[in-house]
Amino acid sequence: MAEPYDFPDDLRTAQLDLHQTRAEYAALCRTLPWSVTPEPGWTSEKHVLGDRIVSFPDSPGYTTEQTAEVERLRRRLLDLSVMVSTHPYWATLTADVVDARMALKHAHQQAEDRAA
Repeated sequence: MAEPYDFPDDLRTAQLDLHQTRAEYAALCRTLPWSVTPEPGWTSEKHVLGDRIVSFPDSPGYTTEQTAEVERLRRRLLDLSVMVSTHPYWATLTADVVDARMALKHAHQQAEDRAA
């Protein structure tokens, strides 16, 4: 099936970079302490999740390296988001822009499927 949109290469690349950077940021966040600054652990006094009491251990806070990496990835995510959302290609469309933007999010998967 032919793709209904002819996305420019720079837009495709920016969208793929956005996906990859978002995944890298999510993976980093899963490894970070629960608090940016050092904080004592705590346990909820109520059952906040059904019958579970929520408890957090002491947080050492983020290291300087972790803080810098979070900032770098957030800045990259913002730059890529702006690049994708304000790309001049969107002004050339006569079709539904929302549908085109959704198609762009999956364009790399379709290209991989065709290559396989």
